[in-house]
Amino acid sequence: MSALAAWTGLAGRLPLTRHAATLTAPSLRAGLDRESAREVVPLLRRLLGAEGAVLGGRDGILAADRIECAHLLVLDAAVREAAQTGAVSRLPSRGVVVVPIRVQEAPAAALGAIGRHGSGALLRLMTEVAAMLAAQLELAELDRARRRAEQAELRFLEAQISPHFLYNTLGAAASFVSSDPGRAGEMLLSLADFLRYHAAGDGELVSLAEELRLVDAYLDLERARFGPRLAVDLHVAPGALGALLPALSVQPIVENAVRHGLEPAASGLLSITIAEQDGEAWVCVEDDGVGSEQLLMLDPPHSHERDRHHGVGLRNVDERLRATFGPDHGLRIETGPGRGTRVTIHVPVAAR
Repeated sequence: MSALAAWTGLAGRLPLTRHAATLTAPSLRAGLDRESAREVVPLLRRLLGAEGAVLGGRDGILAADRIECAHLLVLDAAVREAAQTGAVSRLPSRGVVVVPIRVQEAPAAALGAIGRHGSGALLRLMTEVAAMLAAQLELAELDRARRRAEQAELRFLEAQISPHFLYNTLGAAASFVSSDPGRAGEMLLSLADFLRYHAAGDGELVSLAEELRLVDAYLDLERARFGPRLAVDLHVAPGALGALLPALSVQPIVENAVRHGLEPAASGLLSITIAEQDGEAWVCVEDDGVGSEQLLMLDPPHSHERDRHHGVGLRNVDERLRATFGPDHGLRIETGPGRGTRVTIHVPVAAR
């Protein structure tokens, strides 16, 4: 049985440890370190009715409250042993008791105290308090694991680059090698900058101004393929440019408009409008291309393989925006066959 499960039973019959859980939970939310130990040790000492208390890990004491120097060495050694092996230490002549704190059933930390009235009753109470502390540390570890998983997912989503875009860009650059070597070189440099931006995203928030620089680099590459067949209309409210959003949130929307809206139509107009309203930056990407109701479903699970890739970039953007800002910050898509596509996102202007 884990400490979390054990604490569920203990809390029902121990008002004292329930009170301890209430007081110590905020400090231990991020785990046990020197700072959190310093915050909770005085609380634990008072709740235990002890003369002094210590809290530590496998490397010894992290924090102590009202412990004389003569006891520190003894307690430090006992804390190390309890955290490493799970051993309980009792020195009745000095009133010292040290108990392990088991996280996921393995010793990971230790609680020590000096009693006023003998070690037997103190040992029983400390064992119960240690179970409460272990439950809180298990919850903190679960929370850290959840955050690591979310960050790993964000990094995975951001790392995806459309092979279609890479093939087309490299093909266009190759076509310029003989006729316009300078233009071919510019395209390859723009592509290198584009790839560096993808590699550097790593789950970080970037400014909308940075995203627009990437969009400009992307459109520069696409203009090399389309020439005058691709018209771009850009309107930007300067006050919105400081808004923060996940890296690679706008460029995939623009790429989707070019690839699935304008390319099948052979030409068209791409409009990008950025406005500020009610403390949020609104980004609207619209094309007058072929449109598609498929996009409204953001990659439905039973669609054909070719169609399934149609919305992958938008789905990734939608997931990352929702994970960062909440479920009401996903994509808004308006489209239909023959009437183009409009995709809108909104993010807070102030840094989160």
